[in-house]
Amino acid sequence: NLSSPTMFLLLVFSSAYRARVTLCLCFSLIYLVTVRGNLFIMTLIWLDVHLHSPMYFFLGHLSFLDICYSSITLPKILRDSFSLQRTMSFVGCITQIYFFLCFGGSECMLLGAMAYDQYLAICHPLHYLSVMSKKMCHCLAAVSWLSSSLSSLIQAFLTAHLPFCRCSMIDHLFCEMPFLLKASCSPNAPLNKAALYALAGTIAMGSFLLTLVSYIHIIGAVLQKGAGTQRSFATCTSHLTVVSLFFGAGAIAYLVPHSSSSKQMDEALALLYAIVTPMLNPVIYSLRNSEVKGAIRKAL
Repeated sequence: NLSSPTMFLLLVFSSAYRARVTLCLCFSLIYLVTVRGNLFIMTLIWLDVHLHSPMYFFLGHLSFLDICYSSITLPKILRDSFSLQRTMSFVGCITQIYFFLCFGGSECMLLGAMAYDQYLAICHPLHYLSVMSKKMCHCLAAVSWLSSSLSSLIQAFLTAHLPFCRCSMIDHLFCEMPFLLKASCSPNAPLNKAALYALAGTIAMGSFLLTLVSYIHIIGAVLQKGAGTQRSFATCTSHLTVVSLFFGAGAIAYLVPHSSSSKQMDEALALLYAIVTPMLNPVIYSLRNSEVKGAIRKAL
């Protein structure tokens, strides 16, 4: 017969194990839905001729980014679900930060490019095909990838050269810039933090302002031109939903001050913009977009 303290410890460990298994299954399901959903959107855009337009060209890039975005965080979180010692090498941490910032910045700029595409289609339909040509689409996609790669490379390089305390730990689900800066022993950490936030903020704020200005003009055109333009505006609702999710969660996570008492809130926000949003994007575009729903019906 087992003594009561031993029985209590067994119950505690078994309940903790069940909780880990449940979390692991949830994260595995989210990752599976993210990869399959975004691959489905990419395949649909490639196969359906009616989706060979600039908006869906950018959506294909966005779906690919969502797969990459979740792939740099979720596998590590899944491994840590059953690991007693959740460690990561310094080089691995900096690499994860680089790719996380690179894919996040590219997504920001692609969302801005999609807003500009909607602006041209609704406000200047006669000039749309001449302005938003195939060459222009490839240029916008290339600028999104290259500028975010360069910005994230500079940020990762500056972070890697900060001195860190020997006993420092990052108490977070994955390596993320604010938590890594908090672990630095350097007296210049606030200056580095300001420089890093300026680089990230330039991309994020530039894309957000482009999106905001585009939709101000779109709403103005819809109110002026009436019913025909309102039907065109219906295709913007999917993009607006994705923009609200991405920028809203990112702004709360990076602009709200982090405190030691809000660890659960920090992790919930990190899960929202790093894991849940890439999973929801294909669902939003499938359910809210009539052209995508038509393509799905034809494919089935």
